[in-house]
Amino acid sequence: MTQGERIKDVRNSLGLTLEKFGEKLGVTKTAISRLEKGERSLTEQMTKSICREFGVDYMWLTTGEGEMFVETDDDFFERIDRIMVGENETRKNMIKMLLYASDDDIKAFDRLVDYYISLREEK
Repeated sequence: MTQGERIKDVRNSLGLTLEKFGEKLGVTKTAISRLEKGERSLTEQMTKSICREFGVDYMWLTTGEGEMFVETDDDFFERIDRIMVGENETRKNMIKMLLYASDDDIKAFDRLVDYYISLREEK
């Protein structure tokens, strides 16, 4: 999928016309149409504007990797709340452990995770 196609996906997922999308970015609907069709290259400034204005993930827009939209703090807290009222004690305990861990404990945990990842990559 091209960057232009990803821009169109963003616009469509937000239910915006070319005109409304362009207005939010300070450009015309023709400019957006040309970006979507690949007739114009996406500048770094326009990339950052789209990400900032619409909450789009920079990596997704530029490379296609990851999710379209950046997770907001509200989304994150909602997920934590669901975990804490759920039945999965392991998840609850992991969150509690991280919450009460010292900075040194967090650094040690980070080193363990890095080590684990390196072992998996060797396989």
